[in-house]
Amino acid sequence: MMKVGLTGGIGSGKSTVAKIFAALGVPVYHADKKAKELMETSAELIQQIKDHFSENAYENGKLNTRFLAGAVFQDKEKMALLNGIVHPYTLQDAKEWMQKQNHPYAIKEAALIFESGSQGEYDLIIGIQAPHPLRLLRTMKRDKTEREKVLERMDNQLDESIKMKLCDIIIENNEQQLLLPQVLALHEKLMSMYAKRPHD
Repeated sequence: MMKVGLTGGIGSGKSTVAKIFAALGVPVYHADKKAKELMETSAELIQQIKDHFSENAYENGKLNTRFLAGAVFQDKEKMALLNGIVHPYTLQDAKEWMQKQNHPYAIKEAALIFESGSQGEYDLIIGIQAPHPLRLLRTMKRDKTEREKVLERMDNQLDESIKMKLCDIIIENNEQQLLLPQVLALHEKLMSMYAKRPHD
């Protein structure tokens, strides 16, 4: 089985592309969603977050996302600290999930593949590319938040142009090129790549 990473900056459309792959029967692991789940279910992880960010990080047994976001989004060091605490748990969970899949290829959708240094775990990485103004508008609309807050979050991610250069394959999600034909063509390519590989 091939391990495929799917990444892109905030508002690039990773989730939309992941949904298309899932509709094609491809197993998809959503790292951001799983990280939030682990932050509420792993006792060890919960304790580490409380130790570093205070008991206020949780409220009635639930992650206090408002408090945590306020603590990290304007502080790159605290953001790096939080990611450094959470990433090992997500990476391990994703590894275990990958081992259970039996499709020709499985996808891990994650915003921070390169930032977490986990790019070596994949056979190839797909990047979703979209213009900065479009990503900004999409995120403002999706999260119902103001421009400045989205820009702060963008600043905490690796520059989009650098990220795309590091990817093996690019999907353009710029509202000029249709998304579905690009994903279908890539699916066929990946299935073909798998078929040509030596199998045990």
